[in-house]
Amino acid sequence: MTEYRIAVLPGDGIGPEITAVATAVLQQLTAAHGGISLDLRHQDAGAGRWLREGVAFTDEAYDACVRSDAILMGAIGLPEARHPDGREVNGDVIFRLRFDLDLYAGIRPVRSWPGLTSPLSAAPPVDYVVVRENVEGLYASRTGGCNVRDEVATDTIVITATGTRKVSEQAFRLAGKRGGRPRDGRRLVTCVDKANVLSSYAFFRQVFDQVAAEHPDIGTDHVYVDAMTAYQVQQPDMFDVVVAENMFGDIISDLAAATVGGLGLAASGDIGDRHGLFQPAHGSAPTIAGKGVANPIATVLSAAMMLDWLADRHADRAAAEVARLIDDAVGDVLADGRVLTPDLGGTAGTAQVGEAIIAAAIRRR
Repeated sequence: MTEYRIAVLPGDGIGPEITAVATAVLQQLTAAHGGISLDLRHQDAGAGRWLREGVAFTDEAYDACVRSDAILMGAIGLPEARHPDGREVNGDVIFRLRFDLDLYAGIRPVRSWPGLTSPLSAAPPVDYVVVRENVEGLYASRTGGCNVRDEVATDTIVITATGTRKVSEQAFRLAGKRGGRPRDGRRLVTCVDKANVLSSYAFFRQVFDQVAAEHPDIGTDHVYVDAMTAYQVQQPDMFDVVVAENMFGDIISDLAAATVGGLGLAASGDIGDRHGLFQPAHGSAPTIAGKGVANPIATVLSAAMMLDWLADRHADRAAAEVARLIDDAVGDVLADGRVLTPDLGGTAGTAQVGEAIIAAAIRRR
């Protein structure tokens, strides 16, 4: 049996509730499988800690994340927890992990779920992955922008050949493992940019094309970001793997989630060469915290992504099997439609959804 040490950061708002469900799913299904075990080590980090103690992320908690095999996060941030310049303190945790651990690829899968009503239910099927460059782009200016006398504010976009090459390579690796786009099964990586306007994006495209030339077995396409938002709604089946600069990737991945049922279904993984951080793509939703109605599925799917990443990294068949079991069980619960949280049109509570996922997984075994 292989044991992995997992740093768990429940965070703020609904974070502890949805994290509790995800860790229960992990613990019960890994125990039922018997070929993998998880040593879950909780860390106190986030806006709540910042409000209490003036620090969101201690060096001790950070070191625990560095020493772990993977990191599972709930949701970080509260609207009232802000630095004097207006930035929310959630960046003290998320950006430190992304930048210091070089988690350069933000992996955001999106797909249609059988039986689930969504804004694109009548449209072609959705099944693609957004790969967001995570440590450069416009967000690299965080804390480094300029505000002159509250009259002029500037931030600088940062695009490097190394960073763009790494995230493009990740996109092509993903495309090589997938079954292609829904429209025709073609394996395809689409570069989203604004190369017709800004030289920084033209450079991003140039480096992408250099990487693409090294993968002649996988098709490529280029789409400007404004057109991309239209295609995501009108022709979502044209995409397989999408790669984009940090800010553009942030925006189009949220739009992608909205087209299939909302951010409550949006899993994500921030991946580097050595470390991986997995969390739902949504925020901490403090207005519904403690009410027991938060949708835990994005966090559960993120936990499954974590196991799948560990499986790839360590050639661990057991981790891959549990990841697939969780993913399939979520599909069963959504298709059944009887245990859904209010954001999906149901009346079930957070814990009920977790129990239904575990029960569906046990039935599959």
